[in-house]
Amino acid sequence: MPAQISITIRRIALLLIFSAFIARSQGQPARQMIKVVVAPDHTNWIYKPGEKVKFTITVLQNGNALKNTVVKYEVGPEKMEAIKKDSLTITNGTLNIDGGTMKTSGFLRCIATAMVNGKSYRGLATAAFNPLQITPTVENPSDFSAYWNNAKAELAAIPVDARMTLLPERCTENVNVYHVNLQNYKAGARLYGILCVPKKEGKYPALLQVPGAGVRPYAGDIANAEKGVITFQIGIHGVPVNMDVSVYNSLATGALAGYWNYNLDDKDRYYYKRVYLGCVRANDFLTSLPQYDGEHLAVIGGSQGGALSIVTAALDPRVKFLAVFYPALSDVTGYLKGRAGGWPHLFAQNNLAFNNTREKINTAGYYDVVNFARQLKVPGIYTLGFNDETCPPTSMFAAYNVIGAPKELFIVPETGHWTFPEQREKLNEWIIGKLVME
Repeated sequence: MPAQISITIRRIALLLIFSAFIARSQGQPARQMIKVVVAPDHTNWIYKPGEKVKFTITVLQNGNALKNTVVKYEVGPEKMEAIKKDSLTITNGTLNIDGGTMKTSGFLRCIATAMVNGKSYRGLATAAFNPLQITPTVENPSDFSAYWNNAKAELAAIPVDARMTLLPERCTENVNVYHVNLQNYKAGARLYGILCVPKKEGKYPALLQVPGAGVRPYAGDIANAEKGVITFQIGIHGVPVNMDVSVYNSLATGALAGYWNYNLDDKDRYYYKRVYLGCVRANDFLTSLPQYDGEHLAVIGGSQGGALSIVTAALDPRVKFLAVFYPALSDVTGYLKGRAGGWPHLFAQNNLAFNNTREKINTAGYYDVVNFARQLKVPGIYTLGFNDETCPPTSMFAAYNVIGAPKELFIVPETGHWTFPEQREKLNEWIIGKLVME
């Protein structure tokens, strides 16, 4: 087999593997033969407090409504105990449910489950009540800014010690691809990522890509590098990001299982301290590259990566733009106030006995995305859906609503913890347009 063909096949295989990981990390829903469609009676799914919402439930097979199907449904505030439950038969293809209302800003969710041929199928819809009026529950520590300024000063005293290894099998005609190894927040701690740099001599803007939750390898963003942007896709766990998938699977179920809980009782040792500072360290590296144009730096990510995008842009004034998909780690204390809190649901009912301590609640304030969102000063674009069960919309709006910087919100109500291609295209075009055209 000719060498060039062999390299091309390996490159395609890597891209397919990476695409699979992206789909899994974004929780893309699997297609099913039976669809349970739930919809509120307002086309934009938005209501005023006190206004009643009616949900329509339809069970579809091959695009047609199934009749005489038994449907169980429940209605209540998202992630909270249902206030209404029932089981009814859809006789004419559609079931209309009186969902009631909410007296305050928040989200009211209807979950429907249909049993067809012995298999269970599920659908949901979430009505929003004045979402732009949702306020945070998390406290903002009085020394929040001082704490992170001190942490950044400590980071700055640690040499970057960058080590770059060219990956010839991933390079293209126009882009060089490297596996990068940096020193993170203390001597000996490392940060790894995949760097893609245009080959053509010149100065280029840079894009930091921060990851969703989990443990996985990365392939790098060659597509945007082909457009004339330096891209740096990082992992957060201090392990190389180009190993066999089996290594990450072992870490995810072993040493790194539940990493978001590690040392939550101590703000100086909490797992995300190294992660947040690692994002700043990644920018130290990016802005040191001779190919960097010295001015245009942006960050993008979804879920945990959405959180890290906000955190990075708040901590690092070198960042000029950010693009955020459904940010996690937002208003995590919501559960302590009787409403949904953000991923990783530290204070949800099943975690409450373990995490409901003064020390852990105190630590959460230093790492909650809401408190970083308050400090944003640069333009950003944000996208989310009302049906997100991983990052509840109440928590995401609690963060979005405190942003005082220029902001653009792209709501796609029916999406959960996943995106339509149009969302990904819109945010990528926005951020690349800012980097290339500004």
